[in-house]
Amino acid sequence: MIVESRRPGVLWTAEHRTTTVASLLVVTLIAFENMGVATAMPTMVAELDGQRLYAWPFTAFLVASVVSTVLSGRFCDRRGPAVPMLAGPALFLAGLVVAGTAPSMTLLLAGRVLQGLGSGTVLVAVALLIALVYTDRERPVIYAANAAAWVLPAVVGPTVAGLVTEHLGWRWVFLGLAPLAVLGLAMLVPVARRLTHVAAPEQRRAGFVVALGAAAGVAALTWAAQHPSPGALGYGAAGLVVLALAVRRLVPPGTVTARPGLPTVVASRALLGGAFAGMEAYLPLAMARVHGYSPALAGLPLTASALSWSAASAVQGRHPDWSRETLLRTGFGMVAAGVALFGFVVQPWFPGWLAFVACLITGAGMGIAYPSITVLLMRFSPEHERGFNTSAMQLGDWVTSALTVGFGGVLLGLLASAGHPAPALGVLALTLAGLALLGVVVTRRWPRRG
Repeated sequence: MIVESRRPGVLWTAEHRTTTVASLLVVTLIAFENMGVATAMPTMVAELDGQRLYAWPFTAFLVASVVSTVLSGRFCDRRGPAVPMLAGPALFLAGLVVAGTAPSMTLLLAGRVLQGLGSGTVLVAVALLIALVYTDRERPVIYAANAAAWVLPAVVGPTVAGLVTEHLGWRWVFLGLAPLAVLGLAMLVPVARRLTHVAAPEQRRAGFVVALGAAAGVAALTWAAQHPSPGALGYGAAGLVVLALAVRRLVPPGTVTARPGLPTVVASRALLGGAFAGMEAYLPLAMARVHGYSPALAGLPLTASALSWSAASAVQGRHPDWSRETLLRTGFGMVAAGVALFGFVVQPWFPGWLAFVACLITGAGMGIAYPSITVLLMRFSPEHERGFNTSAMQLGDWVTSALTVGFGGVLLGLLASAGHPAPALGVLALTLAGLALLGVVVTRRWPRRG
């Protein structure tokens, strides 16, 4: 008998309980690390005399995540998610220890690479685990729980990381998470043992070299955006070409043109991720420089976004029979409205407090759209291609996020400055709203499912 996913106990039945706890613990661990590192970064690079390499701990993590996401998806399709599910947390744990004990910037970067490899590996494996353990009607509930697992780190993570850095030292931002990584790994062992995998036909998929090309392209674009110069324009353009060639082999055919069906699902994640990331990256700058908010308050609207994201995700989880196609299109519309309002907020003549309204709308749109994308991805994907398609979805999110954040940096250099960013951020907001509206258009047509 299939457990009705609208029942609150669906995640905690005997057959689901261990999987639920283990997957949520992994998500929470990665979320805390994500939120805490940014807070502690100024202190750690200063102590290690790495100011010239300030952006590289973030870039190293991103590059490693891109490579491991692609390879993990390919491995999961061929052998199942059991091995990546255990290897990912083990690599992440090793990265925490290496970074937390690093005596130099070089070893800190090595630790961040290990963390990125572990994060990309386990996120794909957990997505496949959810698809194997939970039914189609149960998946919205676990996706809502995953969204909720990000809320606590988003709300308290920066504050906790700041206090830990100040009173215990930045190393404990990494080392303090190590016991959670050990616990998560231990809980995943019995889950992995119970998994069975049916041998799938061999697929001709892009491998390590193409994944490395995509990672190099992302790194070049990210570095060029963070260090604008005439030279950066050249290697940024080269990185964009390499990235475009690699991505064509790492996503389902038709993704770039949003062909109805699976390609539209993957393209939707890219459009949503890029629109939200661009706003998320530059809203604190606008609040601080345009409206005079303190550093502590400038990022507060993003907390409202995290809360509305989780609340909207919980609502969709209680209604598994709602049309996922309609929810996705509605989410795009809400994100477009919120980002458009952000375009007004970045202007000095508009009240700054309306940033909270923009973030509440945008977060709610993401909260109903992201779970819908993942549900649709699993519906449209043959079981032996779910790993590839999951990695393609995540890759699209990272690529467009890097592009929109980088585009914002270019606009700041061309049209304004970090001290007076209003003209540049206005153009950026218009572009981001256009991406979301494009999502409304491309999600209007879906193939018939027999």
